[in-house]
Amino acid sequence: MDRSPPRRSVVAPGLVAAFALAVGASPAGGQEATSAAPFILIREFIYQRAPFASAHASTLVKTPSGTLLAAWFGGSAEGADDVEIRLSRHPPGGSWSPPVAVTHYPHMPTWNPVLFRDGGRTWLFFKVGPNPREWVGAYRTSEDEGRTWSEVTYLPAGLIGPVRTKPLRLAGGTWLAGSSVEAGIRGDTPPDAPYRAWAVWVERSTDKGRTWTKQGPIGVPGQPYGVIQPTLWQTATGEVRMLMRSTERIGRIVSASSSDGGLTWTPGTPTTLPNPNAGIDAVKLVDGRVVLVYNHLTRGRTAIHIAVSGDDGDRWSPPLVLEDGQQELSYPAVIQTRDGLVHITYTWNRTRIRHVVVDPAKLPGGAGGDALPRDLGPLRRRHP
Repeated sequence: MDRSPPRRSVVAPGLVAAFALAVGASPAGGQEATSAAPFILIREFIYQRAPFASAHASTLVKTPSGTLLAAWFGGSAEGADDVEIRLSRHPPGGSWSPPVAVTHYPHMPTWNPVLFRDGGRTWLFFKVGPNPREWVGAYRTSEDEGRTWSEVTYLPAGLIGPVRTKPLRLAGGTWLAGSSVEAGIRGDTPPDAPYRAWAVWVERSTDKGRTWTKQGPIGVPGQPYGVIQPTLWQTATGEVRMLMRSTERIGRIVSASSSDGGLTWTPGTPTTLPNPNAGIDAVKLVDGRVVLVYNHLTRGRTAIHIAVSGDDGDRWSPPLVLEDGQQELSYPAVIQTRDGLVHITYTWNRTRIRHVVVDPAKLPGGAGGDALPRDLGPLRRRHP
């Protein structure tokens, strides 16, 4: 464990060249990656020391007062009984608070927290269970920006809430929670077993989470062991678009769309963006661009990237490297805050959570950034 004091690093212009050399690896897909260092304002760990060895699957949200909340699951190892949901707060002008446990399940692990705000209420969705095939969805809510939390509410069997990324609130107020199911798998299941199955679903609420319906399944035709963990956004025309993590059999980020508010969905279609069976997240910026955070690799999770689209995912910029190295860099979460900045968290070596702040004006398509792709070329999202 690193014993150095907590560090909040501001990436100065003089460090850009060195950082670019450190992260200038060539990713998959025939596209050269360049460093995102010129766009990074802050790069820090949320904590340096903690009473748990392992951390994974972060989420974040910003409250009206300007306080950032970040949560993840942490314990001795993923799936161990001591894994609890941990939370840290970052008030304006302050620093990250020491992580505290906001669940208490001494005989069962917790998984995949998701923070979400609607009105004055903050929601913390999470899962409880021995593994992702048998977990139960649950949530707590906070009326005071994460200082205190309600009692736990459990969702009915078959509903888990947002599986890993933030819900999408449509223009009319409907919530869409990207969900997924993994089935037919245990430790000794052959990789080619025909009963292995992954599928994406969308859990939909029109009454701010009091009741839910479930739409789906969504997957790639002919690939029952296919996709999980979707991320969603809404276009200016009202269409909802989705990108999904895929198995290495597919090896690509998969897309689908809905033209009726999430009630029905197109079949999943592989894009040209690679996916090494790793989590992704996207956010629609106020200026209309979409920022995607993902691993632009065909295998492994040792580099994490940004791509930007100016046309809701039809075309994507070449990848920008947020960070790379020998350690695992995975499971990103991304939001845009009211000041316009883009905040990203992700797993760092399964031991800590990284927080990065990016200036979107300098990203491709921004006022100070490179132009986005104009011709469709090989980056076009293939509609079914």
